[in-house]
This record gives sequence, C-alpha cells and structure tokens, in this order.
Amino acid sequence: MLTVTDLLAMNRRELAGVMRAGSMIDPESLDDFEFKGLSLGLPRVIEAITWKQFKKVFFRDPETGWLRGWNMRIEQGALDQPWQPKMRGGKPVTFGRFRVVECEGARVPRGAGGGLLIDYGAENSSWYNSFRWLRDPIVAVNTGDSRLLLGWSYLDFGFGRLGTPSFFSLQRDQPLSHRIEFSN
Repeated sequence: MLTVTDLLAMNRRELAGVMRAGSMIDPESLDDFEFKGLSLGLPRVIEAITWKQFKKVFFRDPETGWLRGWNMRIEQGALDQPWQPKMRGGKPVTFGRFRVVECEGARVPRGAGGGLLIDYGAENSSWYNSFRWLRDPIVAVNTGDSRLLLGWSYLDFGFGRLGTPSFFSLQRDQPLSHRIEFSN
C-alpha cells in the first residue's frame, strides 16, 4: 500500500508509472470533501515561486448533480503541521474552479485515463481565462481506496494536448468547510 511519503520520494518517471497503474475512483467518495494536495515532481525553485501545499475541494452541486470543485491556497509550512488556508476578507483564498467528469470519452493522453478528470475548461470557458485549457486526470493510488489520489496536469488546446511536469497527490482531509458560488 503506497503512502504520501512514498509518492514524495518518487521521480516523475516513477509517478507516471503509478498514474498508469492507478485505479478508478468512485466519484461519490469525493462528494463534499477537502483533500490536502502536494505538488510532486517539480523543481524546488518552481515550488518556491508557486507552492507545495494546496487543497482541492470537491462539491456535489444539488441543482445540477455535477461534481464540482475549486482549489484553495494554503499557508506554506511543515507538512506534519495543521494546514491553514490563506485568508482574504475573512474567507479562504480560492481559485481554479473545475468540474469532475469520467475519463472515458474525454481527450486524455495515453497512460492517464484510468480514473476521473478534473476539467477546468468546463467552468472557465471564457477566452481570457488561462484555466480553460487545464485538465487533471486523477486515479486512486491504492485499488479500491479513494483516500489517496494521484493527479497529473496537461493542457488541452483542442487541436492538441501538451503534458506538463506537474504531478500532485491528494489525501482526504475533512468534510467541506467553505462553499463558493457557481453559476449554472
């Protein structure tokens, strides 16, 4: 059984192998939960400019039935300490709204289609929003267990797809603590 510590120790080639071997995720296991996210496989200088820790929040929209979500910025610190959201105006700083869909039938690069797809384009379709091209296939690291997920980011331009060096882990943390508004 793989752990977050195991994933942190892996290089990109090894992470890609885990991605290919990953298993399907029951979408309902994500409903209304926050997952601690860790960037994996990026050079330390990139992490220093961006972040290592974040959260992905999943929310089942009662109006549409869609599984939706967003990212939450986290105060960077020791991984074994409580994770505190960055706050602005008394609310957590969120970004990158997305919708979760099945990988089957989606334009997913080879070796990344065994699970679900976080589709930022479904919630950010305007031409000026850079998230509209971003996609994150995610898989369960351990078969039948959706508490530890592995994801990988690529860009889908319609005419072609471009992989990134960015992998991430998602570890189930807590039930949904904050909700944001979506337009349907």
